[in-house]
Amino acid sequence: METLFLVLILFPLAGAIAVFLADKKACLDSRTKNFWQMLRDLFVILTGAGTLAAMGILAVYGEGSELFVPEICGMGISFCLDGFRMVYGLIAAFMWMMTLLFSREYLSHETHLGRYYFFQLVTLSATLGVFLSADLYTTFLFFEVMSFTSYVWVVQEETKGARKAAETYLAVAVIGGMVLLMGLFLLYDTLGTLRMSELLPAAAACEEKERLYLAGVCTLVGFGAKAGAFPLHIWLPKAHPVAPAPASALLSGILTKAGIFGVLAVSCNIFLHDAAWGLLIFSIGLFTMFGGALLAVCSVDFKRTLACSSMSQIGFILLGIGMQGILGEENALAVRGTLLHMVNHSLIKLVLFMIAGVVVMNLHKLNLNEIRGFGKKKPLLHVCFLAGALGISGIPFFNGYVSKTLLHESIVEGIGHAAALSGFLKMSEWIFLISGGMTLAYMTKLYVAIFIEENRDKKEQERMQAIRHYMNPFSAFAIAGSAVILPVLGAVPGLVSDRAADLGQGFMHLEKEVHAVSYFSLENLKGGLISIAIGILLYAGIRKLMMKERDGVREYKDCWPKWLDLEELLYRPLLLTILPFLARFFCRILDSLADGVILLLRKTLYRDRKIPHELAEGSEFTHILGAALDFLRKIKRKILRQKAPEHETSYEHKLAMQREKFMETNAIIQRSLSFGLLLFYVGLVFTLIYLLYLGNW
Repeated sequence: METLFLVLILFPLAGAIAVFLADKKACLDSRTKNFWQMLRDLFVILTGAGTLAAMGILAVYGEGSELFVPEICGMGISFCLDGFRMVYGLIAAFMWMMTLLFSREYLSHETHLGRYYFFQLVTLSATLGVFLSADLYTTFLFFEVMSFTSYVWVVQEETKGARKAAETYLAVAVIGGMVLLMGLFLLYDTLGTLRMSELLPAAAACEEKERLYLAGVCTLVGFGAKAGAFPLHIWLPKAHPVAPAPASALLSGILTKAGIFGVLAVSCNIFLHDAAWGLLIFSIGLFTMFGGALLAVCSVDFKRTLACSSMSQIGFILLGIGMQGILGEENALAVRGTLLHMVNHSLIKLVLFMIAGVVVMNLHKLNLNEIRGFGKKKPLLHVCFLAGALGISGIPFFNGYVSKTLLHESIVEGIGHAAALSGFLKMSEWIFLISGGMTLAYMTKLYVAIFIEENRDKKEQERMQAIRHYMNPFSAFAIAGSAVILPVLGAVPGLVSDRAADLGQGFMHLEKEVHAVSYFSLENLKGGLISIAIGILLYAGIRKLMMKERDGVREYKDCWPKWLDLEELLYRPLLLTILPFLARFFCRILDSLADGVILLLRKTLYRDRKIPHELAEGSEFTHILGAALDFLRKIKRKILRQKAPEHETSYEHKLAMQREKFMETNAIIQRSLSFGLLLFYVGLVFTLIYLLYLGNW
């Protein structure tokens, strides 16, 4: 079974190479272009299906297996399989399979398909490497590969907006990666290991808690940047609208969870049951949850709304991780709610982003005012969108309700458990419920705009309603096959969701037996119903405050709060203007200080002396000797009463010229010697190669 780890990592890479070569062949040979394109698409589907099958086999037969591959990048890489890794390995492979099916139609008229599919499959390999990693060093290696290869998804369209969004995405990935690496250096130096199974006892025995917290914060920055946590969320609202819809589904559903995987690995293996660490994660989650929901409410772009929604749902997950630390050993509800909301959000965003892709395929637009009414008389699309919208809004009998109930109840449990934090947690509970209501409000806005309202242009509405073949069978299968899972997870949580939670709780060190949760009791329904009521009121406010009348027709206003754009408000001015100015200012001060110290030393300890007269030609020796010979010649002529020639050359000049000729000849000899030595060295190298490798043939 251990070899299946390598199959899962290497098989998508092999498929990526085959796809790239087939696409190159299609570009070079116009006569057989269609054949090579069909072969390329076949390689894509077979790679996705093969990876899903291999992950399924590993999940069934390989639990508990491990693999260590030494001497790779110095420390070697290691993999293992437990319940959590099994669940997320299967979800990743499933989501890739569905998005690859959907991509065939979505990208059929696009260029650079070979490039897109190549990096799609390489990113699949890297993502599986992250989720199956057994140590943080392996996690880091695959995490960075995943970040750089997924950059191509964002820039795929090569528009001005795509380039700028990709620039932001890459900047966050690079800076986050460097901070993460710094944190891993500190961890390894402090604990002596990065293997996840060894971190917990090593951290418990560590006396340098300050260094441990510093290392933890560095890793939190690195992993949190990819997860889309506040205040490093800036790439999310910009990358999703410009990336292809299948890529957006993976960016939102899986790549953010790779970041969450890292946060969990650190939180559960180094800061297990640490209330201070839990409070930090909880606070970040609170800002992320509410901020994302607020941005989503204000957005009129379909995919941007979903992107901000992803940010908000990541906040819900971070709340769960934070509550695990705050509740200590009594954190069962938080553990299970965290895992289930990760799973639910991944599957929901898979459905919703593919539906957004259907809209883009047919209309090439995303503004709600322009796509209003597209979903009318499209029952399959209607039902699938409802499954995703009801799930993410936490409506009972859909999957999001189950995980949000567990997270809400963990906060309620924390109010009674942590007396010192009870006031803060009570306020947080209301922010949780309001954020849940905002989720319902913005999803209702999307649903009403696309499936209930009609377009202001009557002819455009008739044209949209007349579209019957708005997606092919492969796309329909990908969307419907993904959507059908959502109500199943929510309608019978005891049979499906709870079993998934049972598999994953070992990774978060929840060993005790957990009592069954009555999800549909009046007590548990109360929190969901409060959020629903808040959502209804908020949607009524949206209809009133965020719509305007134009030519007798009400349309959605663009209320996007530019003052909340931290990239333009904070990061770009800080990194491109303020920090360079401060660096120049302090460097100028240091430069002036150094000049002042040198001047002071020259005027006190090291007094200046006159610079000797520089000779026009020759050296001191030729000057003295030549002057002496000239003097002797002058004395001789005086004694013999000889007249000096009109244009006589002095001995000083003659000796200077002879010296110059000697120096030039010597330089030529030295250069020739260097060249000869170089040729000798090259010959010696080839002789050694012959003796070492060819002499035995």
